[in-house]
Amino acid sequence: MRPALVLTFLAVTACSPAGSSPIPPSQPTSSQSPTSSQSPTSSQSPTSSSSSSSSSSSSSSPSSASSLSLSTSSSSPLPPPAPHPSACNRQPAQPFLIRSTYVAHAGDSPEDRTRKKALHDRAIEYRTRRYGYVEGFGDEKWNAHEPDHYARGAKFFGIGVRMNARVLPALACVEEEIRTTCGDEGYAPRNLDGIRFRNTFHDAEITNHAYGIAIDLDWDKNPCCGCVGKLREAAVCKDGSLTAYDRTLIPRCWIDAFESFGFYWLGHDELEDTMHFEFLGDPSRIRHTSDWRAPTP
Repeated sequence: MRPALVLTFLAVTACSPAGSSPIPPSQPTSSQSPTSSQSPTSSQSPTSSSSSSSSSSSSSSPSSASSLSLSTSSSSPLPPPAPHPSACNRQPAQPFLIRSTYVAHAGDSPEDRTRKKALHDRAIEYRTRRYGYVEGFGDEKWNAHEPDHYARGAKFFGIGVRMNARVLPALACVEEEIRTTCGDEGYAPRNLDGIRFRNTFHDAEITNHAYGIAIDLDWDKNPCCGCVGKLREAAVCKDGSLTAYDRTLIPRCWIDAFESFGFYWLGHDELEDTMHFEFLGDPSRIRHTSDWRAPTP
């Protein structure tokens, strides 16, 4: 009976789940190479060795061996392993940072224009203090550095992208969520666009790409039907029966994953920029572990 017991024991210990935890973000130091890339997620197995060790010690006890034999002889299936808790904190975009709250329109009253101007100024100050000063927007006294000072390279689904170091952990949370919940959606990004050094907005607006907190997925496949130029010439933009979700190749599950961790999808905006996600959450709340804080400017 002893050889059969050993085989039964090995079958049970082989099912022990391995834990995983995302690595902390790269710190924005001037000594780091601007072209270096590092995957924002990593997999470790801190619990697997301790699990094997405790199982091994229990097998030396006759009572433990008897209990093991009884449990494995049952016809009931083994329960599924408990999921490893994520270090990511779910949060929505902050409303005062969303473009539609402060963009003025031709029919706005003077009061509305004044109110929206104040909201826009508040949003610029918030972004400047946390992500860097962009010339011509806000006050240089709020931050002595430009956004590129805080930019670091990372990978999203194996594709390199350069963004502000303070939001890279949120991007890692999005990838973790997609891999965990979305399954095989048949979509894999090929081109990513992160930090940008020229403003592509007009009318005193500033793109969030300039702060390094926005990312575009496959600009050549996911249209911006409210933009100017070739981006609005896609055939799907001319079909009025389609929604923004219909016009993009990005799966709905991916969009939901981005929006679960502080990103806002500009497909909701009047621009209907379906490729574009921008982090409008609180960078200090990306991780809920007590020992982690977002890098400070």
